[in-house]
Amino acid sequence: MSRFLSDRLKALEPYTPGEQPQILNLIKLNTNESPFPPSEKAVANATCEAEKLQLYPDPECKKLTEEIAELVGVAADEVLVTNGSDEILNFAFMAYCDTENGAAFPDITYGFYKVFAQLGSIPYIEIPLTDSLEINLEEYKGIGKTIFIANPNAPTGIFIEPEEIEEVIKANPDSVVVVDEAYVDFGGRSCIPLIKKYDNLLVTQTFSKSRSMAGARLGFGVGCKALIQDLNTIKYSTNPYNINRMTMAAGLGVLADEEYTQANCKTVCENREYTQKALKELGFDVTGSKANFIFAKHPSVSGEKIYQGLRDRKILVRHFSAERICEYNRITVGTKNQMDAFLDAIRAILKEELK
Repeated sequence: MSRFLSDRLKALEPYTPGEQPQILNLIKLNTNESPFPPSEKAVANATCEAEKLQLYPDPECKKLTEEIAELVGVAADEVLVTNGSDEILNFAFMAYCDTENGAAFPDITYGFYKVFAQLGSIPYIEIPLTDSLEINLEEYKGIGKTIFIANPNAPTGIFIEPEEIEEVIKANPDSVVVVDEAYVDFGGRSCIPLIKKYDNLLVTQTFSKSRSMAGARLGFGVGCKALIQDLNTIKYSTNPYNINRMTMAAGLGVLADEEYTQANCKTVCENREYTQKALKELGFDVTGSKANFIFAKHPSVSGEKIYQGLRDRKILVRHFSAERICEYNRITVGTKNQMDAFLDAIRAILKEELK
């Protein structure tokens, strides 16, 4: 780093994205992308809009906002469209956290929460997951901090019912509770209906996973009108044209093809359950994910050896070095053929390691 970097940023630990290698014939199961291409309607819309790139996009994202609002059953002024859900999470840290009002989130969760807190010099606490890697919601009740809960959690994939999260929202009436639902479309239920009852709830979602648009960077947040006004203030103070023309058009195309999205989600869930069952039969412990990934460990073969063995066979999964989860690997759910190839590789690795 240069000698000009602000002292407050010198200790910042940036988020580490999943590896994006350029290797031929690689089965890529490490970054929770969809195994399916985006809707043909999304591609057609984006292609048409590419001819207008000399013009700024609509800063209000009016049409897309209206379509998202209709999809999730809220008013348009209760939705804010952002450059991926990461952007609205960052907005929430900026708007609702400061040196007096810190943040709280699990010790094992989406890594960007800690980065956003450090970037904003925000005091934060990390609340340990239980021994079974579940979020202990009792620890968040009455905590007096802005709360961030990924549901399903990452990288565990464990889902919490909205009725349970509602108890945390009720117990923190003077603090914002942010529920990050990046993976909710794969078997969970959204907390979005609760925004009608609570003015301190912000729910974030993304088009990256279930809608096959990780490369387009499109997300959104849902909350009461006043919260969305807060976040719009942040948006218009940082990047008013935060959604480019092609992404906006692609988003509208995806929403016009909801049947395609739901069919893909159904397939991913079927492939997830198929793979989890096979892994259990091979002796693995799995967390019972409700996301588009599986979190698994073997009692006799280290997570690092499994990760490296898969990589040697041109199958990439995500391995974490944190002490509590270093024996696990996170496996994105791909096509049936990809999961069969993964399972064949796992069987070969176990045969080698356990002989």
